[in-house]
Amino acid sequence: MPVTKNWQVVAGSAAAGFAVALTAVAAAGPWESGQRTAERAIAASRDGQGKQARALNKGGPGGRDGAVAPVPPAAPEVLAAVSGPQSAPAPTRAGLSGRLGPLLDDRALGALTTGAVVDAVSGRTVWGQGNGTPAVPASTTKVATAVAALSLLGPDHRLTTSVVAAGKDRVVLVGGGDPTLTARAKPGGGWRAASLRTLASDTARALRAEGVRSVRLGYDTSLFTGPAVHPIGINENIAPVAALMADEGRSDGRSTKGPAARQWDPSAEAAATFADLLGKQGITVVGAAKAGKAPTDASAADRLAEVRSAPLADLVERMLTNSDNDIAEALARHTALAAGRPGSFSGGAKAIGSTLRELGLPLEGARFTDGSGLNRADHLTAEQLAQLLALAADPDHPELRPVLTGLPVAGFTGSLRERFTSAGRGAGLVRAKTGTLTGVNALAGTVVDADGRLLTFAFLTNGTTDPVAAQSALDRLAAELATCGCRT
Repeated sequence: MPVTKNWQVVAGSAAAGFAVALTAVAAAGPWESGQRTAERAIAASRDGQGKQARALNKGGPGGRDGAVAPVPPAAPEVLAAVSGPQSAPAPTRAGLSGRLGPLLDDRALGALTTGAVVDAVSGRTVWGQGNGTPAVPASTTKVATAVAALSLLGPDHRLTTSVVAAGKDRVVLVGGGDPTLTARAKPGGGWRAASLRTLASDTARALRAEGVRSVRLGYDTSLFTGPAVHPIGINENIAPVAALMADEGRSDGRSTKGPAARQWDPSAEAAATFADLLGKQGITVVGAAKAGKAPTDASAADRLAEVRSAPLADLVERMLTNSDNDIAEALARHTALAAGRPGSFSGGAKAIGSTLRELGLPLEGARFTDGSGLNRADHLTAEQLAQLLALAADPDHPELRPVLTGLPVAGFTGSLRERFTSAGRGAGLVRAKTGTLTGVNALAGTVVDADGRLLTFAFLTNGTTDPVAAQSALDRLAAELATCGCRT
């Protein structure tokens, strides 16, 4: 099974292969693609602060010995966080128990607290407490969604939104299940998304070339099926899941992540916006846009225009960094379609589970009901999450590398931007996916320990009453793992 293969006991070429794969991750850092580019600029802007902090900590000009600067390390330190020789010794169970055990007694953690640490080089679980006990994973579920989507679709896969001719003077806007499609002139978010404006411009050009100046507009959302509203109900954390939407159905006109008011019918809103954009390009849309399927016999010649999303690798990174629920549910549906299942909540959940089993991950006790982790009916064990991350580090699965590069960097990016900063320990060294629901807190990610060994970990706690205190307790666990060799 790929997860548990011991690379070090295989011939030296296998170990070299892992070193090459890990070096590639280190060289690209967590800045591989669009989302990373924006974050690199943010981190680099802190370099001056980082240099000042190091001067203070070392007793440099204007500082004093032992002073602790409350800023994270500079960008180069983050980029180097995953480097290190793979001949480094692995931690021992006794060593990890001695360092992590006392921290697990923190009263801020819930009634059910589980954890697992896996040596990414060998795939061996080196420490665990309740690591086989299923718990509500919250948004760490997105790690499973990412692995399944990348495995079936590949990192270069793109989501296509198109416009097709449908008879005399009628066109249909066909949703491709891309929640990042943008209608904004300046989309923000630090990356390039498929543009509804570009689609309208290209469509108008194609229509004018045919002498068409007015059309009736339809829109096709049939790619996804089943209920659109997540089981948690209407919520600012996620829009109704639709194959056609712009800017994740956000109605505030500016946000690119986090909670925001959402449109009740994102597909109708996107179609109405497209009609307006066509009008600005000199094409009159007669009447209101109407829902309906594109012709089943439409040929390539009938396709007037199309726009494609960023590669799946970029979408996965953005999903994990920002804990983006809209992207997660869209990718779960695309995973379902790739697996020959309906593009629905149920289809996505079944496809994620079956894909992980095919990859060799034991899923006893696991339960998937969505792709985002918003549903409390989801269950995973700490062992399963840690092994999923180890699988993403496997040199035999380079297609899964965006799972690692998309993890938020402690003190720098995404959902960890404001964490690990007060005490300084772990900032820039821990990369992890957060999980938060009322009474549920989780953290699953990677560290390179003090000896230079790459480890994956997961800590899940259910039944917490103080989310801030629970998060701090989890941060201390991850920081301890990152800053100790834990062999004695």
